[in-house]
Amino acid sequence: MSKKHPVVAVTGSSGAGTTTVKRAFEQIFRRENINPAIIEGDSFHSLDRMAFREAVKKAEAVGNNNFSHFGPEANHFDKLADLFKAYGKNGGGKKRYYLHSDDEAAEHNARLKTTLKAGEFTPWEDMPDASDLLFYEGLHGLVKAGDIDVSKHVDLGIGVVPVVNLEWIQKIHRDNAERGYSAEAIVDTILRRMPDYINYVTPQFSLTDVNFQRVATVDTSNPFITRDIPTPDESFVIIRFKDPKAADFPNLLSMIPGSFMSRPNNMVVPGGKMGFAMELILAPMIHRLIEGRSSK
Repeated sequence: MSKKHPVVAVTGSSGAGTTTVKRAFEQIFRRENINPAIIEGDSFHSLDRMAFREAVKKAEAVGNNNFSHFGPEANHFDKLADLFKAYGKNGGGKKRYYLHSDDEAAEHNARLKTTLKAGEFTPWEDMPDASDLLFYEGLHGLVKAGDIDVSKHVDLGIGVVPVVNLEWIQKIHRDNAERGYSAEAIVDTILRRMPDYINYVTPQFSLTDVNFQRVATVDTSNPFITRDIPTPDESFVIIRFKDPKAADFPNLLSMIPGSFMSRPNNMVVPGGKMGFAMELILAPMIHRLIEGRSSK
């Protein structure tokens, strides 16, 4: 951890709502004129799209039906820890990009003069100089695996995790609408990932400084037949603070209509106020990190 070169990590599985947090941070960075070095979690997978598919087939052939992007076999946890450590020490490190789509591939091919395809990685390259902080968003921002501990290099950790049935509903709808996957294929993916999700994703939420957990107020008891994703107005967001002294609760309660405290370190806000609450809560935390950086 480093006050001179802070590391901020937003952790949550795909479809969990990390994009909302990312947008909240973008607003904070823009207003406060902060220059972040942005790291995407997917770029630290160890296998490209085709290699991952082949690895899944090989694993299944020997009876392993749980090979997934959530576990250490498909990720460079060591390189992620090294990046966070290096950035905290000197503000630098190595990064790359995972090319999710043809548009992203075209953009980076023009920049790098290469012919990469969607599903591949760009080469490792040095991060830009003179950033104010490192901002990571992905699956493993605070992961621990064996001797590797990414979390110890993080200055501010944020978790985004809907209750599990709601997370599954969001994944089912997204993968069907955006990627054309069948319901059966999506359920197979959920089942395959479960051991790694339990062992490597959920433990991170006990290490975060703040967690944002969305809870639906409509029936989600069978996520595999639910036709619609519950809307923000059909949900609440439970915000858990590791340190209750880290927030000005009276001010937050007065600023966010419909909010209340459920425990001394748990605040509940209407789902439609999630982005607003994030900005109110996270902006002072970022201020403290930047002030600490300036004082060194």
